Amino acid sequence: MKEYREIYVIKANGEKELFLQSKLERSLKKTGTSQKLIKEIVNHVNAEIEDGMTTSEIYRHAFSLLRKSKEKTVAARYSIRRGVFALGPSGFPFENYVAEVFNALGYSTRIQQVIQGKCATHEVDLVAEKDNTRISAEIKFHNNLGIKTDLKVALYVHARFLDIHKQENLEEGDMVREAWLITNTKFTKSSISYAKCVDLKLLSWFYPNKRGLYDLITQTRIYPITCLSTLSDREKKNLLEQKIVLCRDLGEDAAALQKAGVAPAKIATVIAESQALCTGDHRIE
Repeated sequence: MKEYREIYVIKANGEKELFLQSKLERSLKKTGTSQKLIKEIVNHVNAEIEDGMTTSEIYRHAFSLLRKSKEKTVAARYSIRRGVFALGPSGFPFENYVAEVFNALGYSTRIQQVIQGKCATHEVDLVAEKDNTRISAEIKFHNNLGIKTDLKVALYVHARFLDIHKQENLEEGDMVREAWLITNTKFTKSSISYAKCVDLKLLSWFYPNKRGLYDLITQTRIYPITCLSTLSDREKKNLLEQKIVLCRDLGEDAAALQKAGVAPAKIATVIAESQALCTGDHRIE
């Protein structure tokens, strides 16, 4: 922008907020983007931004520049959230993806468990155990970034796990039991306040700070193939139909990529990006 003026952008939930350059810079820095590239992207966005532009449009501008750069894995990490969203319609439930992340953290996991409580029978999305701790989790997947998990969800999840814990085997009395509520979007302030009061563990994309779902994904490198910047939407869909969901599942499977319609000349680049994500490398030549 040639001169300073206040610009308001539209968030995913329809609310307006003041565009802050620092917020864009932080989101790019979080993915490991170099300072030089951050400056280029911020300058580009500042030149293009108009009042009323959506945050999704800003994302597309930034992602386009990241994709064209040599920092390919940064582009993929920048698109993790939307990559996880894309798993929803693919037939690979969000519960399965979260279980894979917890497995990589050293937990043994079971999904969609039917557990008898003292007063009722409950279906629990995820049970995870590690050392002497057992996590029972309700997992909420939203297909819209603007939807938040609210207080009433926290209330019924807490009530459900109180009933379950009353019925659990007394022989496991030394087991630490934790009730969790996990979502791919955000929590309302009231749900966070209530959860803190009753010791209900919350996990969302950026909550708790520095220990949110995004942080766990980057820590474990359990990346979905839907975040790869070198694949088209059609190619991703074809890979998912082959039950190849995670980058680690792809490995060096050139045959699967060819079957998915990936051009032979592009296969090596796709494999390199996928492997770089799994190993933590930032650049692909």
